[in-house]
Amino acid sequence: MTAYVIMIRDRMIDPAEMAIYAELARKARGDTPPRQLAFYGPHETLEGEDADGIVILEFDDMDAARRWHGSPAYQAAMQHRHRAADYRVLLVDGVKPA
Repeated sequence: MTAYVIMIRDRMIDPAEMAIYAELARKARGDTPPRQLAFYGPHETLEGEDADGIVILEFDDMDAARRWHGSPAYQAAMQHRHRAADYRVLLVDGVKPA
């Protein structure tokens, strides 16, 4: 079943580190890259705290998302994201079609 990684950027700290992260993350997509459903586009906060930026990535299933996130290439990229900004990253299972 399809799964989604939702990345919510709360606060940018270091744009130079974010540029390094972006380059390394592009290279960490692997053999089955995630599908970008939303990528830092305009957004509107309807409830709760606002976000600085939002990314939604679609994967074939939860295991594929975990493999991508846990891959050595993405783990190396992620170190730069941690220095670049404050994020929340969530993994959610999709809804089974009726």
